[in-house]
Amino acid sequence: MRTRRLPAASLLAALALLAAACSATPTAGRTAADGAFTPPKLSAATSVGAGEGQVNLIAWAGYVENGSNDPKVDWVTPFEQQTGCKVNAKIAGTSDEMVNLMKTGEYDAVSASGDASLRLVASGDAAPVNTDLVPNYKDVFDGLKMKKWNSVNGVAYGIPHGYGANLLMYRTDKVSPAPDSWAPVFAADSPYKGHLTAYDSPIYLADAALYLMKTQPGLGITNPYALDQKQFDAAVALLKQQNANVGEYWSDYLKEISSFKSGDTVLGTTWQVIANLAESEKAPVAAVLPKEGATGWSDTWMLSAKAKHPNCAYKWMDWIISPKVNAQVAEYFGEAPANSKACAETADKNHCTVYHAGDAAYMDRIWVWTTPIPQCLDGRRDVQCVPYAKWVEAWTGIKG
Repeated sequence: MRTRRLPAASLLAALALLAAACSATPTAGRTAADGAFTPPKLSAATSVGAGEGQVNLIAWAGYVENGSNDPKVDWVTPFEQQTGCKVNAKIAGTSDEMVNLMKTGEYDAVSASGDASLRLVASGDAAPVNTDLVPNYKDVFDGLKMKKWNSVNGVAYGIPHGYGANLLMYRTDKVSPAPDSWAPVFAADSPYKGHLTAYDSPIYLADAALYLMKTQPGLGITNPYALDQKQFDAAVALLKQQNANVGEYWSDYLKEISSFKSGDTVLGTTWQVIANLAESEKAPVAAVLPKEGATGWSDTWMLSAKAKHPNCAYKWMDWIISPKVNAQVAEYFGEAPANSKACAETADKNHCTVYHAGDAAYMDRIWVWTTPIPQCLDGRRDVQCVPYAKWVEAWTGIKG
């Protein structure tokens, strides 16, 4: 379950608020065809007509800004003026909440993360998307198109919005030598016992699986979201071992910043935006992408199969990834934009460098959150993989 993220600008402007939430070359072993399943038969639109007058969206905080949080941050009003589609947004706190809201049929589109997207496809709550009807899609980084978390059997089920990596952050004055591996996070005898942090979500099992994939090749893990029972049990065991060393699990990144500033936490998972904010508050921290690689997230605008305002929804999906707007969202929220032309539109001309937008080598080392399903996403057909519901069950046991 992904937890709510608040945008970087909101954090700087209102620290009392709580938050909980690009490659140009496809990576071998991660193509959409591997481990594909057969979703309910639904057809994509063939044209976009006049808007229906409104669009109902489910989104992460910071993705649908109309100036009410900050008068200077508003990409909704220009959309409404240009299209005649009034935007009604429901801010969701978790991926599970997004999935449940989509089931009601009251919403037209959702900014789903990879730990929710395949659930929406499999349940028939998300419809295929005709990318030809989204003109700005042509400029989306190739490494975000037709991936396991936004397509099935070569059919697109959404429009990429932006992405980020789950990095390793550490206190530069307390962790020595500077880490280049997840080893001190997962080691039973970690010298930082009691001062480690980990992301509070069942999808964090993939972080353990990725570490095992690189350090215990005998387990045969080739995709951290495609775990058979033996592989899954090994990841669960590693996290139960780690639990004894974790001082605090985080989902609210204000609390993570505070914990690193105080020194209660010295090492653990983070996002680039959190590292930037912690540094801006004079915390002696640094963040790295470890040698084993990392998990990450990529959000996708998905269309409801029951959308009452599909034309406005298509117009919104094209608008939100248009270069200028995608740049605004990426900077406000703290992520890499999806549109390759957005980097030329950012106010901070270093933004895309900091967030590694369009960096193929960097993205190649990130395993983006993808919903675990029984059909193994690594292409195996002789075994069933452990589905996400079992990850949720196991997470409760891991945390005790």
